[in-house]
Amino acid sequence: MKTKEKILSKALELFNERGYNTTTTRHIAAELNISAGNLHYHFKHSEDIIKILFSALTLKMNDQMKKMKETGHKTLDNLYQFTFSTFEIFYAYRFIFMNFVDILKKIPEIESHYEAINASRKEEFQEIFSSFQKNNIMRDDIPDFIMDSLTAQVFLIADNWITHNRLISKLTEKEAIQHYTLLQMNLFYPLLTTEQQDIYRQKYIQ
Repeated sequence: MKTKEKILSKALELFNERGYNTTTTRHIAAELNISAGNLHYHFKHSEDIIKILFSALTLKMNDQMKKMKETGHKTLDNLYQFTFSTFEIFYAYRFIFMNFVDILKKIPEIESHYEAINASRKEEFQEIFSSFQKNNIMRDDIPDFIMDSLTAQVFLIADNWITHNRLISKLTEKEAIQHYTLLQMNLFYPLLTTEQQDIYRQKYIQ
């Protein structure tokens, strides 16, 4: 592993464990047993590291969305696996979500990037939901205002479950990912056809 990759890996570990606001480039260098000057040769500021980590998070999410979109006949299992995999990725980069507002304020490039992601994801989710209706997974009589708010609800849970777990649920990594995946999936239950609701209860409700 090259020095730059080691720095990114260690920075992610320390940001997740100790927090973004309390971890400096000097802390990262010390953990790697390299000089601060060596680290600054690759990254002048911690913000430069965070930009790359956010880009890595985005690329991983893009891959997940691409797989979902390329799936022909989408099922509830596809949606569950997509959500579960997404939450695994989010947990791996959890410091971003724990410090989201501070990071967006401090790094304008990430804020504008996040706004663009929101816009594109809304269109992508609407396409997925539309395919669910065509495949008789979701009902076709759902009011437009419910469908329009569904993506926002998905984002609200996805972007904030890590903070909620840290403050309220206090579950371990595996438990948290499973719990919040199901919590988000439950959003869809009232919108499913009767047949799909039966399948949902059999597979996901224990």
